[in-house]
Amino acid sequence: MGKLIKIREVSLQYDITTRALKYYEDMGLIQSTKSDDYAYRLYDENAIKRLEQILILRKLNIKIKDIQRIFHSEGSEVVLEILGQKVTDIDDEAALLHELKEIVIDFIRQIEQFDFYNGSDVKLLYEKAREVERQLVNVDYGGNPSTVKRLLDVTEKLEKKPDVRIIELPKCRMITSGEGDKETLRRFDILWSRLDMKRKDHFFPRDFMWWDEERNVSIWWYAIEDWVTEEDTKGFEIFEFEGGFYAAGICRQDDYSDGMRVYEGIKAWVSEHESFELDERPGHRHLWHVVGPKDTNKRLGYRQLEIFVPIELVGTGRK
Repeated sequence: MGKLIKIREVSLQYDITTRALKYYEDMGLIQSTKSDDYAYRLYDENAIKRLEQILILRKLNIKIKDIQRIFHSEGSEVVLEILGQKVTDIDDEAALLHELKEIVIDFIRQIEQFDFYNGSDVKLLYEKAREVERQLVNVDYGGNPSTVKRLLDVTEKLEKKPDVRIIELPKCRMITSGEGDKETLRRFDILWSRLDMKRKDHFFPRDFMWWDEERNVSIWWYAIEDWVTEEDTKGFEIFEFEGGFYAAGICRQDDYSDGMRVYEGIKAWVSEHESFELDERPGHRHLWHVVGPKDTNKRLGYRQLEIFVPIELVGTGRK
């Protein structure tokens, strides 16, 4: 057996989270190895080469399901087909964005001719804005009508930055699932759901999950009310949650790429802001939970996931 690299070393070398590595493994894209004298995942030379291929394809915005097709096929036909389709998609998006640019430029030229102190010109400006709206709806591309929704879809594909809000999670008592297996998580899910039914308020979800990169497991937490005792937690540990400030954003639950877009987007937003700085450290990582009523999620066609990245105020030591 050749040289084996620890999951943490791979994470640092390729600037990728251990959670992402596990996701790629779950998707059947790479395989890890276990050693008798080491409890965590190890990767051999073949796995590293495969990971490098995955990262290149992801940089090209190739979807996970298409990467699976590429790796499960022989020869170059599938990869050429997928890359060819990507070129077509880029051409379509570029054409639509060019059309949008021309509409906006035309609008600017019209505005330059208006006098904002003249009431009739302001009315004319409003009518011109309505005309632009009609143009956006009726843009033709390749003989097919394009809509505002299509243009919005294009901008979504161009890595839209997430909307970020700052919240403060209070200090409180929580119970933790620990680093248990699927059965433990199932029991924890049943327990906190029962406790949640007895809570006095239902303004926001009280459960949170986070990824323990040191132990390579998902941990589930639930914020308990004052009346809850150790007897009520059925053996699950109670601990003191330190609370603090978090930068939060919304993504789609079952879309890992969208989740990473929002997570990285939040971190970029914080790094560009003079008043905040990241506060991720061992035991104090980013959290997430599902939000939104079931009925609205059905209408949306997906479940919303809120991601919380811990931050602190610059120069105050407040977290």
